[in-house]
Amino acid sequence: MIAIAIDDEPIALDVVKSHAAKVPFIELKETFTNAFDALTYLQKNKTDLLFLDIKMPDISGIDFLSSIANPPMVIFTTAYSEHAVKSFELDAVDYLLKPFSLPRFLKACNKAHELYILRSKSGGGEEETAAIFIKDGYEQIKVKLNEILFIEAAGNYTKIYLQGNSSLSTRMTITDMLLMLPAKKFIRTHRAFIVARDKISRFDRAQININEHSIPIGATYDVFRALSS
Repeated sequence: MIAIAIDDEPIALDVVKSHAAKVPFIELKETFTNAFDALTYLQKNKTDLLFLDIKMPDISGIDFLSSIANPPMVIFTTAYSEHAVKSFELDAVDYLLKPFSLPRFLKACNKAHELYILRSKSGGGEEETAAIFIKDGYEQIKVKLNEILFIEAAGNYTKIYLQGNSSLSTRMTITDMLLMLPAKKFIRTHRAFIVARDKISRFDRAQININEHSIPIGATYDVFRALSS
């Protein structure tokens, strides 16, 4: 996977460089202390993974990520734990709290690599894919995109509701699922829900209806505007 790192502290970038050099499937192409230089790079170069600091002087990592139309996978690196919830709302692969060890860094990279492989099998991200592969134990189960109604995080599992009153459960997280789905077809409406846009029968500012199911809209998700535009 091709990666870059952004952090206003050169010492922190040195740590990422050192750790990344020990991970065989990570190719750290560039590091940046200036987020706007990194943005220019991202606009011109294929990047699979972004190591991103949150507290930076000109723009926060969260605002930076929010400004990118089709961002790569991101692993946040920060000394501040209070941003964890927001980072996962932005579908971060992981959240590394400084100072982080090599084993913890490797765990985050392994998670990103697994997602990268799943997305590659499925055709990935924004492309119009016909199906995705869902990890169920040691198996990969093929699920057609046009059969998915909505997806719900349920305890330690994520449940995929399908047409025909059938469903499928997986230990993949809802964030993992979102990374695999084309944004043109699916939208996250709540920390615990993703819905298929073309299966929505009606909606308002509080909820979405798909067949007999009522799905809540989270306060931090501007779904009404996204669906109305």
